[in-house]
Amino acid sequence: MNIRTIKYSLYTLTACFLIANVISCKSNETNDDVRQPYVIPDSLMRTLIVDTVKTSAITDEIKFNGAVDFNTDKVINVFPLVSGNVSGITVMPGDYVKAGQVLGVVKSSEIANYNASLVNAEANLRLTAKQLDQQKDLYKSGLASQVDITNAEANYEQAVAAKTAAQKILSINGDNKNGEYLIKAPIEGFIVQKNANNGMSIRTDNNTGLFTISDLKDVWVQANVYEENISKVREGEEADVTTIAYPDLVFKGTVDKLMSVLDPTSKVMKMRVVLKNPGYQLKPQMFTTVTVYNKENTQAISISNKDLVFDNSQYYVIILTGKKDVQIRPVSIISINGKTAYIKSGLKPGERVIGSNALLIYGSLNS
Repeated sequence: MNIRTIKYSLYTLTACFLIANVISCKSNETNDDVRQPYVIPDSLMRTLIVDTVKTSAITDEIKFNGAVDFNTDKVINVFPLVSGNVSGITVMPGDYVKAGQVLGVVKSSEIANYNASLVNAEANLRLTAKQLDQQKDLYKSGLASQVDITNAEANYEQAVAAKTAAQKILSINGDNKNGEYLIKAPIEGFIVQKNANNGMSIRTDNNTGLFTISDLKDVWVQANVYEENISKVREGEEADVTTIAYPDLVFKGTVDKLMSVLDPTSKVMKMRVVLKNPGYQLKPQMFTTVTVYNKENTQAISISNKDLVFDNSQYYVIILTGKKDVQIRPVSIISINGKTAYIKSGLKPGERVIGSNALLIYGSLNS
């Protein structure tokens, strides 16, 4: 073999080797550029919340402004039964009192007169009882007639009736033998209004009560309903009540009463919501927001509003078929009412969507 042939063979082998290296590098670059499918990490998969798409009736969420009020069925105004001077008041508005607790004392001449009437009635009863016994003895001796006994019996019965009346009058007015009227709480609850002070004089013809006591175990919320929403609320519906004081708490109540007239000034209809007051957290005159959910006859696909991701003026959901099968899908929204989103298009009942860390997974799929 000549030298020229050997050189040509070496050149050919070198060229082939270079071409093979180039092709190999190209192949490796191509493999590196291929996007691997997103796989949800095991740590995230264990804590993931997955919701199932379902169909439900569309519910409108309607909000009303209102204020906490007393349950007037459980409010007692304490009026003075006698005239006199007030003393011994130690309670203040906001204090909790028990039924029968003494709220104050009224030194009253009327009570003194009631005591005197009872003493006189008791004395008269003892006298007529002795007179009746005497007449019976005289009758046995022939010194008294049956008419005398009948008159003595009538006087005795009248004395008994007078004593009974005096006892009842004194009992109605506190049954105090010291000439004092004790102002007592008729029910347990909170002092919500106080119109009596130590040293003041009171009269029975005063139209203002001395104290107002309310049992705040349940309260009312009076809310304003504007004309456009009157047809959307009904008695018996559930209502959620929130306050500025407790923004994270939702109090559950019921629409108890819808007034049949509009306020002539504000042009609103009053709606009364009754709800329990655990721990006496709701205070009268607190401002509230009342939410009523009005169910329509229209059915729609629904998911939790936490399943949605909003990006570039478009709503998306993350569809989960398997650990290695996760995809982003755009959806069209009918409305979002509270915690529920109603879907116009993009989902089918039974599909599974990610309800927690959706934004995190959405970012990973788009990276």
